[in-house]
Amino acid sequence: MSTGSVRDGSGPLWHPSPNFGPRRGGLRPELVVLHYTGMRSAQAALERLCDPAAAVSAHYLIGADGRLWQLVSEEMRAWHAGAGGWRGRADVNSRSIGIELENPGDRPFPAPQMQRLEALLNGVLARWGIPPAGVIGHSDMAPGRKHDPGPRFDWRGLARGGLALWPGEAAPRPVGDFARTLDAIGYPAAPEAERLVAFRARFQPQAHAAAPCVTDADRAMAAAVLAASESQQGHD
Repeated sequence: MSTGSVRDGSGPLWHPSPNFGPRRGGLRPELVVLHYTGMRSAQAALERLCDPAAAVSAHYLIGADGRLWQLVSEEMRAWHAGAGGWRGRADVNSRSIGIELENPGDRPFPAPQMQRLEALLNGVLARWGIPPAGVIGHSDMAPGRKHDPGPRFDWRGLARGGLALWPGEAAPRPVGDFARTLDAIGYPAAPEAERLVAFRARFQPQAHAAAPCVTDADRAMAAAVLAASESQQGHD
């Protein structure tokens, strides 16, 4: 299987990080986790992601101008996700490809960066057979602990290219209990307020700063997201 470790002008710039290890238990990528760097520049992020003392890394880093670096081979386990889970499964690092996006966390993601992300995701999803529903944010798998890529990230645009999950226009299943619906979508256990913030940042960014109480709009959107997720992944 190709690792995507292209070292010429057509692919990523190879910038190896020492912070990686083997995937545990024979696991292979079934998720892609998107992050923002929260740092002042891509160079600062590269330095941290390659610093043995920091003990963090990612498979890829995409600059605001669209430059792409690969730090860890896709076959290996990068240290980007930390504690959390998705769809009842822990050790997200062993189950995922991690992509860092240069962004301090307070602004939209530029078009060159998003275009490079889309091109990268097309290859990663094809290589590993990952469905669009397997592309998640750091905040999805670690609500309350992490907030990236945040409400300014264009998930809907990514989904238009078949590279992320977004609910369709069809009427969802009957609206049910919000917490149980989030469980079924894949969100890990956390206080309801923290999961609500993560869910809104992803699927209802216009309501991200609204009062921290579940509304009928939240319940309806969650039901629609679950319907879309199940249509992609089946009942596993």
